[in-house]
Amino acid sequence: MDETHGQIEEMQSAIVLQRLTKLFGPTPSDVLPFVHQGLDKNKIFNEHGHVLALRDISLKIETGKVQIIMGLSGSGKSTLLRHINRLIEPSAGRILIRGRDVLSLDKQELRKFRQHQISMVFQRFALLPHRTIQDNVAFGLSAQKATSSAQRETANTWVHKVGLGGYENSFPAQLSGGMQQRVGLARALATGAECLLMDEPFSALDPLIRTEMQDLLLELQSELGKTIIFVTHDPDEAVRLGDNIAILKDGELIQHGAPMQILTSPKNDYIRTFIQDVNRGRVVSVGTIANGETKTCDGPDIVATTPLAEAARLLTNHPDVSARVVTEKGHPLGSVTLTSVVEAMAAR
Repeated sequence: MDETHGQIEEMQSAIVLQRLTKLFGPTPSDVLPFVHQGLDKNKIFNEHGHVLALRDISLKIETGKVQIIMGLSGSGKSTLLRHINRLIEPSAGRILIRGRDVLSLDKQELRKFRQHQISMVFQRFALLPHRTIQDNVAFGLSAQKATSSAQRETANTWVHKVGLGGYENSFPAQLSGGMQQRVGLARALATGAECLLMDEPFSALDPLIRTEMQDLLLELQSELGKTIIFVTHDPDEAVRLGDNIAILKDGELIQHGAPMQILTSPKNDYIRTFIQDVNRGRVVSVGTIANGETKTCDGPDIVATTPLAEAARLLTNHPDVSARVVTEKGHPLGSVTLTSVVEAMAAR
């Protein structure tokens, strides 16, 4: 029964990574036993001449969710992402997409898999400079052997969806960085792929443009429900975009879970330090800090999903009273005060 249940879970999850390990070096198979014995990264390099990029990463990514892969430079996050479409081959482990072992695909099957099931958005746009915006967006469709008219129609639809209507015949050099990344996003979505891999796609953009692109991605995701694996080193971006966050350090998975869970229950000092500058007022909900008392509440009712910053604004005119925290249907969950909300926003 347990094995059957596990197989059903694997089929339901969009992507399952099982003990994924990557060693860079001449004879990784000889060094793998030392990895599994727990030899640290420095000793593997100093004593065996191999770089340990990933160690035993196991992760389930649910269908239609945004999975954030987060970590400092050198943590292995981009390496992990590139394993999913086999731009990098693992030294050990399995990669299952809809229950199918990606590592078992031959060259022709892998090509079809990349053309139809998975798309990628790069940090530096990776647009073709000699092709128009329309042709860049249609690039994946041409690989799928779509007709010229279908390529044109689909490309134009996505150009408009990302807010670039009128730029179909322009070239990448004529567009700003933010506009170019909109083209990259449109190109990835135009293929109809269920899974989207995004490797720090907004990190090269100015802060205001970056926020605009996050807004666009959230808007499109609410409509499309893609399975997205999004790499970032920015905790604010991670908690804003992610349904689930996985934090890597030195190639190891340190903690993963919902953004609220990681913010309110960091596993260790590394996680605590990593997330210490997150704008909690914007992402932590008031329901997570409500106590059980509701009898003496004289302030306004506040829905549990309300961000702390908005709850503080609502309580500004009620600084000395408690407010009930309720579900969307009005059922009481507890209470908060202006003081407890402000303290939660400042917590580290």
